Amino acid sequence: MTTNKITRRDALAKTGLLSAAAMVLDQITFPTTAAERAPAKKAAPFRFCLNTATIRGHKLGIVKEVEIASQAGFNGIEPWVDSIQEYVKGGGSVKDLKQRIADSGLTVEGAIGFPEWIVDDDAKRAKGMERAKVEMDLMLQIGAIRFAAPPAGATGLPKLDLLKVAERYRALLELGDQIGIVPMLELWGFSKNLNHLGECVLAAMETGHPKACVLADVFHLHKGGSDYRGIRLLGPDTIPVMHMNDFPTNPPADKIDDSFRIFPGDGSAPLLEILTALHKTGGTKVLSLELFNRTYWTQKPLEVATTGLAKMKAVAAKVA
Repeated sequence: MTTNKITRRDALAKTGLLSAAAMVLDQITFPTTAAERAPAKKAAPFRFCLNTATIRGHKLGIVKEVEIASQAGFNGIEPWVDSIQEYVKGGGSVKDLKQRIADSGLTVEGAIGFPEWIVDDDAKRAKGMERAKVEMDLMLQIGAIRFAAPPAGATGLPKLDLLKVAERYRALLELGDQIGIVPMLELWGFSKNLNHLGECVLAAMETGHPKACVLADVFHLHKGGSDYRGIRLLGPDTIPVMHMNDFPTNPPADKIDDSFRIFPGDGSAPLLEILTALHKTGGTKVLSLELFNRTYWTQKPLEVATTGLAKMKAVAAKVA
């Protein structure tokens, strides 16, 4: 007696499944080169930006500052509002400046202004919001995607109610939505208000706004007494930008001021630990070199920018 063995292939063929499978396989393109077979690259953990305060004392003007940032090799720039206003008053075209920045290979990661949006005084706050509207619109015109929102006008006592701060920050965020730019709640360590990272995070959280975020700063973390280890509790969108700098061991935090800011890696700041904690929150972070050191203002601006970038990258390269 003969027994016919039916293979799995025969069974598939009889049901038409083999032909269907072949048709599906014909539509699939398999990688053939080493590059195609390689896994997709992860997004870079950091982008490097020049806050123009670093060379502000050279009084170059925004056009030259853009040139310096590009020549030094930065990815982006973070200009001050007053430098753009001076450029416009001098007859400069905002459209031309935006094109110049783009042609230089730079992005405008943020902008620095000081409208009094946070204050208790209703009249002053209304003027502050109007100023914020004008400045954010101007910054948008040169391609800025973010705008610093420090506690300008409220650096002294009395201490503000953080829930009121949240309400006022939400109003600023909604104004930013109308314009197309994101204001970042900025930490100021010397201020009586928003001098701790936790205060900034609480106020941002309580806005309930999806774009609420915090602009942090190594110097201000130290000056205000914030422990960097709290960063581990944050998410990928909380701190999109970190102002980078370092500080010496002396003077102590209660005596130190902005003029003591030095190149990253030249002082006693726990930079590697800060950047590691920040990196672990996820996403790509912008590291923006912000210094106010008058000694650097006596040096060649390109040399200052190039040195600062190299020192930032040296610390960032050690982040696991």
